[in-house]
Amino acid sequence: MTPVLTVHVRRFAYDDAGPAAVRDVRLALGPGSLIAVLGASGSGKSTLAKVIAGWALHGGHARFDGTLELAPGPQGTGGRLEFAGGRDDPRLRLGAWGERVAYVPQRAADLLTGAAASVGEELAFSLEQRGVERGEMRDRVRRAAHAVGIEELLGRHPGRLSGGEQRRLALGCALVERPDVVVLDEPSASLDTAGAEALAEIVAGLRAGGAAVVVTAAAVDGLVRQADRCLLLDGGTVAAEGTPDDVLASAAFADSGAAGHGEVTGGPAAGSEAPAAGAPLAALEDVTFAYTARGSGLAPRAVLDGASLEARAGQVVALTGPNGAGKSTALRHFAGLARPSSGTVRIGGADIAGVPAGRVAATVGTLFQEPRDQLFERTALREVSFGLRALSLSRDTARARAVEALDAVGLVQKADVHPYELSASEQRLLALATVLARRPRVLLLDEPTVGLDRFGLEKLESAVRSAARAGAAVVLSTHALAWARGISHRVFALDAGRFATA
Repeated sequence: MTPVLTVHVRRFAYDDAGPAAVRDVRLALGPGSLIAVLGASGSGKSTLAKVIAGWALHGGHARFDGTLELAPGPQGTGGRLEFAGGRDDPRLRLGAWGERVAYVPQRAADLLTGAAASVGEELAFSLEQRGVERGEMRDRVRRAAHAVGIEELLGRHPGRLSGGEQRRLALGCALVERPDVVVLDEPSASLDTAGAEALAEIVAGLRAGGAAVVVTAAAVDGLVRQADRCLLLDGGTVAAEGTPDDVLASAAFADSGAAGHGEVTGGPAAGSEAPAAGAPLAALEDVTFAYTARGSGLAPRAVLDGASLEARAGQVVALTGPNGAGKSTALRHFAGLARPSSGTVRIGGADIAGVPAGRVAATVGTLFQEPRDQLFERTALREVSFGLRALSLSRDTARARAVEALDAVGLVQKADVHPYELSASEQRLLALATVLARRPRVLLLDEPTVGLDRFGLEKLESAVRSAARAGAAVVLSTHALAWARGISHRVFALDAGRFATA
């Protein structure tokens, strides 16, 4: 069967003098095929995805030596593009390429315009740019929304979606173009069980329609196991290749750092109780909170409805529930970043109503779902040191604390690296280090496992256990239920605005 897209990466680097990020990789994507690209953090899998999608070849100082060959398509699109890593290389027209090769990046928000006032407008954006007839546009938007399960969100502002809902929207934006190739970078991240099942159905539908699908992953999931062919990348090149079973049984996989699905390396036994003496360090008492969709005509959406939750010193509490259930909202209440319409939020036994979020942060440390929301300095060491300035520490003490936190997450060797030059997994661990360095009494972790390989999970679990042993109350949200049961003392599900033991 003639491939839809053939890819040969002899060498790809992000700048003229930089090392190869990907080298010696070949892919032939046949109609209806599913290729899985596995690898630990920094292995090159996301870079390979960007090369296939054309994102890595558009502008900038990247150097690509290789070929991309797209089968002939409508309006004369397709053909062979030969790159030699020089100024005379062909210019890839990203807009035209993207109509046939769709890409959903690891950070779903990178695909969204930020200018749309509703989910429906976001889905229609690319079609509007190409002058698609309005009736057809509406039909394609409706079909894409149905395919990814966001029909009920069409009137919602994209900025008010949960991380998992944004990922579904980004996937819908890719599908609305009816592409021949779909490249999904860590597509299962932030998705609940229903979302993961819907994703598998979407991929099956794409393949049945003749589209080739490429997925990347740092951890083995259902999509990886369904792949026709699997590549394991290590150091930017192929370390193992074959069927998923072949790759997962290889010595290269065991050494790679790629994680098994729901893998946990240790932690408290499921259901075990931490010491519960004294008052809770963090508590929600009958909290109610609703989001109002301004200007949409929609009724306020209650996400917490008389919700109560406690976390005591030395306790690890996990929150689970479907996308959009309100887990992140609950954590934002503990951090003083959201205020209840009724009920009470207590930190250290004190009601924080009216207390500025900056003062709450002296006691409560938060790892946000999107680590880039809290990274802004020029080096990893400066990033971790920034939050220590308010603690009146000596320069030597502050530096020692910052280095200790970087070491705890395995990034001490990258202290002088710019945060945006780190992989997505390393950025999450760096954001965690900025929180750990301040040694908060309450530690809030929003979807901390997303994108982490096995080595990253080990560092995360060690940090969680250390914080609990030091007397902190740890509250985390996650869709990885098996992992949550392995690391936590108590697990709660948020459903219909209230918490219940899971």
